[in-house]
Amino acid sequence: MSTLEDSKAEDVIVVDLAGKTTIADYMVIATGRSRRQISGLAQNLVKTIKSAKFGRPGVEGMGRCDWVLLDAGDTIIHLFRPEIRTFYNLEKMWTVDFPEDEKSAALGN
Repeated sequence: MSTLEDSKAEDVIVVDLAGKTTIADYMVIATGRSRRQISGLAQNLVKTIKSAKFGRPGVEGMGRCDWVLLDAGDTIIHLFRPEIRTFYNLEKMWTVDFPEDEKSAALGN
């Protein structure tokens, strides 16, 4: 989080995915003002993750830098331009509370 804040990412949120999916424990969503800033944010995160000895995260979307996804294992990081973040609205999708029977069915229980 501090790497994103130090790089002037906006509207940084952390979504706890526990009990919602098995793909990760947390999802971080942040906004960059431009493609150039998103590219810089992604590059800084890759360096930070590697230097912390967490391996090299998978990175998708660096070609356009509208939406860059970093897969750091237990944490998935989404970096968006403002209009792309608004369009996909991942926060809403992942913060919805499902009734317990639907949650169990979705997780295969």
